[in-house]
Amino acid sequence: MFEWSDLRYFLAVAEHGSTLAAGRALGASQSTVQRRLAALERQLGRPLVRRSSNGYRLTEFGEQMLPHARHVEQAILSFDQHKQGIARGEFGVIRLTCPEPIMARLTQSEFLDRFHTRYPQFRVEFVMSDKYLDIAKGDADVALRSGDTDDNALVGRKVADSLWAIYASRHYLEAHGRPASVSELKQHALIGFDETLSKHRLTTWLAEVAPQAKLVASANSILGLVSAAKSGLGVAPLPTALGDAEPDLVQVLAPVPALQRSWRLLTHPDLRHTPRVAAFFDFVNDELPSLRPILSG
Repeated sequence: MFEWSDLRYFLAVAEHGSTLAAGRALGASQSTVQRRLAALERQLGRPLVRRSSNGYRLTEFGEQMLPHARHVEQAILSFDQHKQGIARGEFGVIRLTCPEPIMARLTQSEFLDRFHTRYPQFRVEFVMSDKYLDIAKGDADVALRSGDTDDNALVGRKVADSLWAIYASRHYLEAHGRPASVSELKQHALIGFDETLSKHRLTTWLAEVAPQAKLVASANSILGLVSAAKSGLGVAPLPTALGDAEPDLVQVLAPVPALQRSWRLLTHPDLRHTPRVAAFFDFVNDELPSLRPILSG
């Protein structure tokens, strides 16, 4: 029987194409990756990779074994997630991930206070990240997400609409006037996402409605858009939950249908009926009237 942990090195080389990059991804040295990969190949009796001028390529045997190695990895991750879930369940911790602005709005409202009053045996902890956390790998227990996300492995429900409208500061409007329609946006200074979010629906929409317009400011976060709009640099599409909450901003155009998505409460199927996650889902279902203004504005 081969050493299961050696599969990590095979999978990393298959994904990154070199032992150096695989080592960086795993936090190991290049020599460790080479040694563990060689040990796995000896135990299997056949080579999994072949070195070429462009790095490492999988052999035919390696290509055949790759999906099975990934299946083993998922099984081990699931095992570890269950172990950690049991440990967290003993203390009643629910790790919630959501966008940073929503975390602030939830914290400032009485939403979580009511949950903790109703379920004193459970406690919600925020897990923040600049990217979507992988619930299937145990990075969080529950997620509040909107937009175009690849979460087919998760289960949950829609809890609100994610609405985006067009905003500008009072100072900007006094100096440059107010766009009367979407078609007039191209005549204004625009604020949008930078190249790191080139696939976001906002970036695509701006390119369609104002293809010749030049961004006067770009950001890699929604909070960055809000800050740039408040400074008076230009006009910005923003979530209504954030734009309407800023006294210095004016909603100049109504919510844009092309930017609308759904807010969803999501978790992994294995966690859905654990006591703490089930309690949180039940609470959210009962509190939808108070949650929707927090998410949609």
